[in-house]
This record gives sequence, C-alpha cells and structure tokens, in this order.
Amino acid sequence: METTIKSIKSNENIFEANNGMYGDFGGMYVPPHLEEKLIKLADFFQKEILHDDFENEYKYYLEKFVGRPSPLYYARNLSKHVGSKIYLKREDLNHTGSHKINNTIGQILLAHRMGATEVVAETGAGQHGVATATAAALFGIKCKIFMGAKDARRQQMNVNRIKLLGAEVILTENGRATLKDAVDAALGYYVENPDVFYLLGSQVGPHPYPTIVGYFQRIIGKEAKKQIIEAEGRLPDNIFACVGGGSNAIGLFQEFLYDPVNIYAAEGGGEKAEPGKTAATLSIGKPGVFQGTYSYAISDENGDVCPTSSIAAGLDYPGVSPQHSLLKEKQRAKYYAVTDDEAVEAFKILSCLEGIIPAIESSHAVALAMSLLKGQGDKISIVNLSGRGDKDVGRDQLF
Repeated sequence: METTIKSIKSNENIFEANNGMYGDFGGMYVPPHLEEKLIKLADFFQKEILHDDFENEYKYYLEKFVGRPSPLYYARNLSKHVGSKIYLKREDLNHTGSHKINNTIGQILLAHRMGATEVVAETGAGQHGVATATAAALFGIKCKIFMGAKDARRQQMNVNRIKLLGAEVILTENGRATLKDAVDAALGYYVENPDVFYLLGSQVGPHPYPTIVGYFQRIIGKEAKKQIIEAEGRLPDNIFACVGGGSNAIGLFQEFLYDPVNIYAAEGGGEKAEPGKTAATLSIGKPGVFQGTYSYAISDENGDVCPTSSIAAGLDYPGVSPQHSLLKEKQRAKYYAVTDDEAVEAFKILSCLEGIIPAIESSHAVALAMSLLKGQGDKISIVNLSGRGDKDVGRDQLF
C-alpha cells in the first residue's frame, strides 16, 4: 500500500470523476430519452453546488435536521478485545439511523429546486427508503419507494416506517426480489414518467448519480479526518467500511484517498465467495455494463448478471460503484468478502462490548477490522458504523 500512496502524490485527483468517468469506469449507458434527462440533471447539479445559498441550505439541514456532525467514538472495550485502537464513526446516530440521510437531503434540495412534484427511490435494507420518505415529507413532495418483496419481509420495520412517513411502498417479486430488482423497477418507473425525480440511494447507476451521491456523502470523511486529528493529533493508520453499492464507504474514503492511510472495505460474502452464494462484487466479479454504468458486476460466462446472496439486504447487490471499481484496479483500496457468520459474530460482539447495536451491513466492516487489526496495539483505525441495527434485531438468523 505504501508504494501506491507514494505514486499518487504526483498525480492527485486520479481517483475523481472526469466527465462521468472514473478511469475506465462509469458513463451513461441508457436510452437516448433518458440520457437527455440525465444530462439536464448533471448540468443542474454542477451549477447548484457552486451557489452559496444551496450549500448553506444543505448545511443547515445537516446540522439542524440530521444532527451532524456525527460523533467519532473511541470504542475502548472493542479496542481492548481486538488489541488495537478503534474509533467508530457514528453514522448510526443520524436522524433516521444511517448515513443515507446525508444524500437524500442533498438530492431532495435538487428535486425541490427543479420543481419536481414526485420522487422515486429504491431500497434494500430499507434505510434509503426511510431517508427518502423522510426528506420527501419534509418538503411536501409525493414519494414512491420500490423494494424487493424478499427484502420487505426481512426488513418489515422499515417498510412500516416508510408508510408512516406518507410514502407509497411498491414491492416487486421479479428476480430474487432484492435490491437489484428494486433498482430495475424504480428505473423503469423513472423512464416512463418524465416528470419524476429519481433519488438514487447508492453510488451506482449512470452518470451523474455516482458523482452526486459521492458529493453528498463526502461529509462523513471530512468530519472524520478533523475529528481523528483532534483526538489523536494525527491521521489514522487504517479506515474501514462496508460496501454494497458503496456510498457510505466512499463517503469516508474520499477524504483520505491521497493520504498515507490504508483503506479496507468489507463486502457481503454470504455463505462463500462463489456466484449465487455471495454478494462480494469486487472480490469475484468482473467489469461490464450493468444498470446504466460500466463497473464491476457478478456475472456468468455469457455476461449475464448472477443472483447474489447476503444476510445484509443493503449489501445484497451484484453491482458496485464505478469509483470503487477504480480504487480496486489502482490498488488504492482493498476489498474483502466477509461471510454472513462473521458479520453476525461482529454484530453480537459490538452489541455486548459497547452497548451499540450495529446494522448487519455495518457489522461486516466491524468483522473485517477485528480480523485485520488483531494485536496491532500501535495502530489507530476508523470503522464507519453506517447504520443502527434496530431493523435487524427481530431476525432469527442473528440469535
């Protein structure tokens, strides 16, 4: 990793988007009528973020509504258990219980300023659905949330929250009835309804969504860097996050990409790392066009996308962010498949040792940190705790 860090110092910004491309990854692989709509959104976004009034309004809602900054918490008991100093970036303490609200507040401001009368979104674990419904309620905009029927069954609490917030939940039984199928359904509705604003939840899909989502999630890393320097007087040695589509991870990683910091990401390893039994896209996948972008995806020899499996609905997705694809190819970040059993064990350990119940998605990052940091007492690490686990405690698999 040290060689990679030294080599990038002479060519900073190589990990950022250039006209919607992260190196060879990204782009806009969509029908012409949708391309026109996305170009309009890209232009509007780039203009709005230059305006002080937009940034000030966004920061106002992050502080007064979301409750930022989220704390950087020294997990003393977990650190003693592992034998290494671990801080948790507490995105679970945000309003609605995850990092998703950072992005939905930003995008709802765009939608509002574009005059949208309806927003549509996809959700897997339900956290993005809750955050979108929350933002839509705040601005009085009609909202539809698409969700796979399998995910709805395993995340029933979040389905109820979405409905309580006034949004309509539309279930799909297509495919495996998980996040991929919810994205397909939401995109289909978006194509057929030109006046709808699609509030995409992760750093996936066609340009400009990876750029937009990455921009609104960057607050995680900005806060974390400032907080760790205040706490320790230096940068961390390592940072960790879980990766499904990749938004919470890129939110933390972006601020450290050009620093001498090791970057690690935990994917949904499922039962084991082979098609149909895992969601570890960057561990076993290969580049291809999927849901409007060129990125890594889990596919067969014919290029058809394979089914995935993970205990975490938010990680149960066969694609990934084009920016994460570039970070993998450039060896700037390392991606590991964390199994369901490993994530469940971390879920229990963090709950018992720190009194913090993490989302099962976040538990993958905790598990990876526990594995890689064992006995490294002189190291300082940050784990992004992307969400809280209220939604997961009713599941028999965790007990």
